[in-house]
Amino acid sequence: MKATLFLFAFSFCSIFVLIGALVQEAEAQAHTSTAAPPSTLTRPDSIQDSGFYDYWTTMSAQGRAGGVLLGKLALEGEPLPWQPMLVSVDCKGDVVNMTQADLRGQFVIRFVDINGVERIPADAQRQMETKYEGCQVRAALAGFRSSAVTITVRNLRDEPDLGTITLFPEERSSGTELSSTTKTAPANAMKAFEKARAEWLNQDASGAMGSLKKAVAIYPEFAGAWFQLGKLQEATDPQAARDSFSKALAADPKFVLPYEQLAWMAAQAQDWDEAEKDANQALQLDPAGTPQLWYDDAWAKFQLGKINEAAVSAAKSLAIDPRHTVLGTEQLLAVILARKADYAGAIQHLRNCLTYFPAGRDADLVKQQIAQLAPKMKASK
Repeated sequence: MKATLFLFAFSFCSIFVLIGALVQEAEAQAHTSTAAPPSTLTRPDSIQDSGFYDYWTTMSAQGRAGGVLLGKLALEGEPLPWQPMLVSVDCKGDVVNMTQADLRGQFVIRFVDINGVERIPADAQRQMETKYEGCQVRAALAGFRSSAVTITVRNLRDEPDLGTITLFPEERSSGTELSSTTKTAPANAMKAFEKARAEWLNQDASGAMGSLKKAVAIYPEFAGAWFQLGKLQEATDPQAARDSFSKALAADPKFVLPYEQLAWMAAQAQDWDEAEKDANQALQLDPAGTPQLWYDDAWAKFQLGKINEAAVSAAKSLAIDPRHTVLGTEQLLAVILARKADYAGAIQHLRNCLTYFPAGRDADLVKQQIAQLAPKMKASK
């Protein structure tokens, strides 16, 4: 990642230089500029080959899978999107687990511990019965309302298949992750769009780009095609990608995803005003947001000196990301709290990082940061 997390000048700024580097690295891991299609491996019966869903379906049929739940997503009257959809486990209003459906809409829920680390312990089935019985599973897609499935003892012991969760389109007064222009695209434009998706899934990025260009040439108001074209252009031609995202928004101002992508690209270019503006636009359309979007908003606000607002956004990202898919969020929140002279809070979040960071260089750096902050915390008491 090219952008650097610049820290504002305060007495202990040097303490957090390493945190800045870690947040930078985490951001690069959390968001790649071009979404990669699934890799194809040749090892028989591997999880990667068949996907987690097919793998666990096979294992369940053989009586060898425990401590997992399976399911599928479907959209009423819409094709599945190009990007994975989020699936959450909600227990009494708290999101305790989150996973992604694959591009066929299939998902697997595996046990995560209290620190958000995915594990398959020997007693995974008992752990899931204790933690997940009675909780609800639903999908999240802006512009759509999800049905919900309640996890029962039978699901946890005998029948891991939760069935199909359906997303229904809502009134388009708010934002959407699937542009309404897809439904109005003429048949030949849709044919090119569907061909592009197939090419992308087959690792043919060049072919997909050509088909998307054909789709928008036939139908210039095809916001979904403009967006996917921009995603493919990001790595090699950022300006062309911005132009494509802007054309997607011109065609459909309620389309959330181009704003999210523009916010991230602005942050990469260290254009914090633009990053905040685009993130705010996305959050106005989709107030629930995503972990990545709230993180980008927090990052931009921090850079602009809006410390209290940055803390709120970082906390929201963390609250809806129990598996820490955006790895830098808790580190960023630690930086923000330290800026507010809340050294105890900063240290606690850094300690939390150690519960899900793998042993190695990054964990060692966090330990150093905790040691450096400890005297500040004592002096402030």
